[in-house]
Amino acid sequence: MTPPRETVLARIRAALTDVPTLERPEDVVIDRSYRHIDDEPERARLERFIERVREYKARVKVARADDLSRAIAESCAERGVARLVTPADLPDGWAPPGVELIREPGLTNDELERSDGVLTACALGIAQTGTVVLDSGPGQGRRAISLVPDYHLCVVFDRQVVGLVPEAVVRLQAAAESPARPITFISGPSATSDIELNRVEGVHGPRTLEVIVVTELDVS
Repeated sequence: MTPPRETVLARIRAALTDVPTLERPEDVVIDRSYRHIDDEPERARLERFIERVREYKARVKVARADDLSRAIAESCAERGVARLVTPADLPDGWAPPGVELIREPGLTNDELERSDGVLTACALGIAQTGTVVLDSGPGQGRRAISLVPDYHLCVVFDRQVVGLVPEAVVRLQAAAESPARPITFISGPSATSDIELNRVEGVHGPRTLEVIVVTELDVS
């Protein structure tokens, strides 16, 4: 065992020395007095989601349901996307004209890397944190396709946006209980900083995140 690992485990053992042998996790009461439900009006919740997503240096576009296909095509044209990775169950009408679709499953990492981007749906949006959540559900594909391409275009419907993280956790329970459905929380483009706080983007995922929010409400 490496010395750092042994050091960490030794500290854990020391912290547990006063725990009774027969104590069970359910015997300890956990304070859950935090807010579980957001009572904010839908329009205000969507506006907060959009604002927070933009704060993470992601691009946000608002489109109506009957205009979604045009919005997707417009975003691809603006970036010069020619080869687009999509999940096998991409919803009908989402495929942008004039763009070669690279369908999952079966793509190698090299094929993902050579693409111009990926188009997916999502499981949830969280207004509190400006986070988009993927849980390998319909229209999302496997986790790798949203991590390897340099550009991620993600569609979020207004009904998918919750106000608080606890609300998202409840909705994600089925995916969390399934070993075949990894959950990915995306808060802006992938980025990290070194010890001198120099920001580097595109380290663990796409360098560019664009979100299309689909709603009939008047938000911007």
